[in-house]
Amino acid sequence: MIDKNKMPLAVGIAFVAFTTQFGGGFASGNQLIQYFVDYGIWSLVLPLLAQGLLAFFFWYGLRYAYANKTYDYRSFSDSFYGKFGIIFSNLFEIVYLILIGTATSAAFATGGATLERLVGIPYWVCTVIVGVFIFIVAMYGTDIVRKCASTLSVLIIIGLLVVLVPNIIAQWDTITANIVSMAGGKMPVSSTQTGAAAPAAGKAVLYFLFQLASVGLMYQHVKPCTSEKQVDRAAIYMFIVNTVTMILVVIGMCAIVYLPGLINNETSKLIDVPMILFVEEGVGASVLKPVISILIILGSVSTGVNMIAGIVTRCVNQVCKKEDEESSKRKLWSIIFAVIFTLFALAVAQTGLGAIVKTGYKWLGWSACIVVAVPYIIHMITHIGKKSF
Repeated sequence: MIDKNKMPLAVGIAFVAFTTQFGGGFASGNQLIQYFVDYGIWSLVLPLLAQGLLAFFFWYGLRYAYANKTYDYRSFSDSFYGKFGIIFSNLFEIVYLILIGTATSAAFATGGATLERLVGIPYWVCTVIVGVFIFIVAMYGTDIVRKCASTLSVLIIIGLLVVLVPNIIAQWDTITANIVSMAGGKMPVSSTQTGAAAPAAGKAVLYFLFQLASVGLMYQHVKPCTSEKQVDRAAIYMFIVNTVTMILVVIGMCAIVYLPGLINNETSKLIDVPMILFVEEGVGASVLKPVISILIILGSVSTGVNMIAGIVTRCVNQVCKKEDEESSKRKLWSIIFAVIFTLFALAVAQTGLGAIVKTGYKWLGWSACIVVAVPYIIHMITHIGKKSF
């Protein structure tokens, strides 16, 4: 595991944000096709909008958490929402439970389904294996989560480069030809869109909104910060790492947008793991297919770890308000809450990835808009010109 003392804290925080967003849906290419590539040529520029908004809102929330020493989402909400806290703090609890029930359960489901294809054991057993690993890491607290996120981020980024770069080079002629076709209005075979800019921008904003719901798990990671500049740098690193990674995956997916194999013949819908089709059409499939499978599992685990850890920290702080960080009571409650929320996400994951994504992300995005994005904007406007939060 990477030594956090050898990595700047701002980089570690940015990597937590990266692993939170980079789940199995991202690694598989499925999520980015649905939210970006299916909207045609706009997919090449709209990651800048989605990631720019996300980095800015994350920066604002983390600056507030640092300035006001609110290191879990409940203490943050009670402080941030002020006299409306009795309403919005409890609403955010609901948003976070939706987040656990969708994004975390989707991570379990994606990791489990990929592991099932990789080793051939039953799906439910695979989700349990993923869940056990997430539980073990999440119960040990913020420092280990940040160290794990840093390690997983480096592994994921290296793995993505190994998979994407040679295949993008090998399929560059196809990619450029397909981009020209999309610019001319020819839509991907998985798309039901017209190529208009407004729906594409709307989908990118929706992507930003449901990712914004995870800001609550980030507050705990500014506790070790010693200056606002560290938070500022973390937001910059978030934007750079997330945007470059997203655009790289989008460019790769452009290689397969017109292939019939992108559609599942039985369901007439987008296949679960477009990235594997991308690899099969390129080079080194026999080696890179297992690599991308492992990446999807790592992405799923990283998302699950970060989100479970966030709600565990909030609950432990509520129960052990006066306990020090190393007390046996805090450790016991960390284990108890990690078990509870891991089992909750594991249970929801048994419904399958399709059922989770179909309704969960939509409701998560709109609830985050009402409870997080709008109050953030109002807070920004009312604090224009003020030197502090």
